[in-house]
Amino acid sequence: MTHYIDKMNVEFANEVLRWKYEQPYDFYDNEPSQEALVEMLNETYSVVLDNKNELIGFICTGGSAQIENDTYVYSEDFIDIGIGMKPELTGRGHGTPFFTSVLNYINKMFGKSPYRLTVAEFNQRAIRLYEKFGFIKEDTFVKGESKFIVMIKK
Repeated sequence: MTHYIDKMNVEFANEVLRWKYEQPYDFYDNEPSQEALVEMLNETYSVVLDNKNELIGFICTGGSAQIENDTYVYSEDFIDIGIGMKPELTGRGHGTPFFTSVLNYINKMFGKSPYRLTVAEFNQRAIRLYEKFGFIKEDTFVKGESKFIVMIKK
């Protein structure tokens, strides 16, 4: 499947903010708000589109891809990556081509930099995908009732 990366716009941002995932992935559901919309429209967000220009996911980088917490300090030695895939597409074998497109885009934007992502520990499906691409666990931290894993790829 061919994917295209484009700039986030209001229409796509509103669509992403309405996505609803099945449990336990509903952890990733957003609450549509003006603040969330403004965040998604900052220049660190892009959309991933299929060959029919339909939204299948998004990418964010930098601080937008980090989880605020009190223990883990995000160093500036890495490019942080955050992703989200349309709920109807998750768990159906689309992860590998989707993440391949994401990493190809990130490589074009930032070169072969070391990358980092943060994922909820319960999300073993995503962790397996990231490991398949060479990401390894660097650290963990807890925020509220959730445990997160920080993964890196050098």
